[in-house]
Amino acid sequence: DPAFMQEVAKLIVHALNPDTDPATISPDEPLYGNGLGLDSIDILEVALVVSKNYGIQLRADHEDNEKIFASLRSLSDYIAANKTQ
Repeated sequence: DPAFMQEVAKLIVHALNPDTDPATISPDEPLYGNGLGLDSIDILEVALVVSKNYGIQLRADHEDNEKIFASLRSLSDYIAANKTQ
């Protein structure tokens, strides 16, 4: 859902305060490293915001984190499938 993906992009930008327009985050661009350039601390910040907004607990040691945070699309799909709020 493109609208939901945009909502998640805005959350990421809000959580990290980068001078980034959420619309410039490509759905399939990697969130880690090359791409958006997030590191593990950034991912924790995003996980906290996701938890607060959608009721999903994302643990730092979750075995699927690499897949969940692979891209904006994968993160949005995961949230949509698991949100409780």
